[in-house]
Amino acid sequence: MTYPRRTAARAATCAMILACLLVTAAPASAVPLLDTFGGPVGYGANVLPANDDGSSSAIPLAPAFPGGLNFFGGPYDQVWVNNNGNITFSGPVFNYTPMPFPVAMRPMIAAYWGDVDTRGGGAPTNNGVFWHLAPGMMVVTWHNVGVYSINDSVKMDFQMILRNALDCRTGDFDVEFRYNRCEWEAGTASGDSNRNGICDASETSCTPAQAGFDAGNGTDFVEIPGSRTSAIRDVCTTSNVGMPGIWRFSVRGGMVACPENGTPCDTGMVGACGLGVTQCVGRDTICAPIGRASAERCDGIDNDCNGETDEGDLCEGLNVCIRGACVPPCFEGGCGEGETCNTEGICVETSCLDVTCPAGQRCRAGTCIGACDAVTCPHGRQCVAGRCIDLCAVLTCDSGEVCVDGACVPECPCRACPEGSLCGADGSCTPAGCDLTICEDGFYCVAGECRDACAGAVCPAGQVCRVGECVDGAPDRPDAGVPSEDAGSGGPPVGEDAGTADGDASAGGMDAGRSPPGSSTPGCGCRTAGRATERGAALLSLLALLALAWRRRR
Repeated sequence: MTYPRRTAARAATCAMILACLLVTAAPASAVPLLDTFGGPVGYGANVLPANDDGSSSAIPLAPAFPGGLNFFGGPYDQVWVNNNGNITFSGPVFNYTPMPFPVAMRPMIAAYWGDVDTRGGGAPTNNGVFWHLAPGMMVVTWHNVGVYSINDSVKMDFQMILRNALDCRTGDFDVEFRYNRCEWEAGTASGDSNRNGICDASETSCTPAQAGFDAGNGTDFVEIPGSRTSAIRDVCTTSNVGMPGIWRFSVRGGMVACPENGTPCDTGMVGACGLGVTQCVGRDTICAPIGRASAERCDGIDNDCNGETDEGDLCEGLNVCIRGACVPPCFEGGCGEGETCNTEGICVETSCLDVTCPAGQRCRAGTCIGACDAVTCPHGRQCVAGRCIDLCAVLTCDSGEVCVDGACVPECPCRACPEGSLCGADGSCTPAGCDLTICEDGFYCVAGECRDACAGAVCPAGQVCRVGECVDGAPDRPDAGVPSEDAGSGGPPVGEDAGTADGDASAGGMDAGRSPPGSSTPGCGCRTAGRATERGAALLSLLALLALAWRRRR
């Protein structure tokens, strides 16, 4: 098909120039394309005639997807295969230079939207655009295609596969892009004045290809990184699933999952605020913080995100915060078994004397451990930077996903529910018998029975589990944190005063960081002035002077 902007004379002139000036790009190969669908070369029997900027007629989707495809609307029951590396749902698209997503009125899936020119000949092993439909699947292949204008010395070999999402809602589907050869990124009409298929640095008006999804509403789109830059040719050697040359996406509820959503990242902030996960916003990928600023605690973490760790008076009584733990000052020989009084006058584990741990870690038994090591958070909470938080309260999941245990997962029925659970209308799994059960705060339902979220929890040092949350404070009694005999009975939380401020006065108590939460070991809790003998009071006074002098030196 020929358009006014490309006359036959211009094509002939360009062909002559190409013969003299063409520079061949080094080929790049990745994964093989799927070729078991019949036709002359295995990519299907349907093929576009050799053309420039052409399209197929409307292709009914019923043989593959009887209910149509839900793609930012619809369901769509037909599709157009366009020569320039994409398919569209509302009509053919002839544009050869990719317009930046989002583009209004053009719902599109683009495996490689660039200026494909199949007039270089060599069919069927070269310059073929094929498609094949089978129950639950559509495959479109651009096999060894050249670039405008009739430049057949560089090739692109790529494929788009649409698959029905089994057991999902009607219209949900998965998309896979496969890239075998990536040798050009733009044609001469897109600014490649050097006529080698590459946008060189001197070609400031050159526009490389684009890949991804456009809703056609002028707002929603998902773009493969590198689109409309020379990095787009890296799709042959990169991936969002760990297999170079393969890119996979899910379309659920009409929305496309972002390829980089949920990856751990650094927000650039200090302390606990530096923890984040990637979130896609339009063309940009941001690092959304999941670690939040909180009151400073003695735990080896910059909790308040001010650039300092464990600053201030964080421990009760005579204790001082050293290496993320509240410990008492000491005299030589005054430490417990397995501890040594170091040069700073602090009792430390003997095996940790010469161990220096990175920020956010502490030494235990001669080994540096992370802030979340040995922590078991209450039900529905996850440990982040030494704090048990509800990640689902800060994560934003894509359409068609729900947050479960701090991670975005596909809605049911696209995700199988655990045995004994039912799929709810909102896409979440509900334990059988819990649809009509309402539990009190701090409890959760299993098989129609309310269970204590604190049962079995081991909170970070200096915290105790109350009403399903790890909060600063000391245990209300020696067995706090240990599952009670009636845990799971549906009764009130352990302890009648659970959730009150009672007992919080000992937050970060003297044994914080030395005896694990819930331990019945009294640690230094017995060293209170109200219970001291006269001899003990004198010792406490001496220790107070030593601690004051140490703090001033510090």
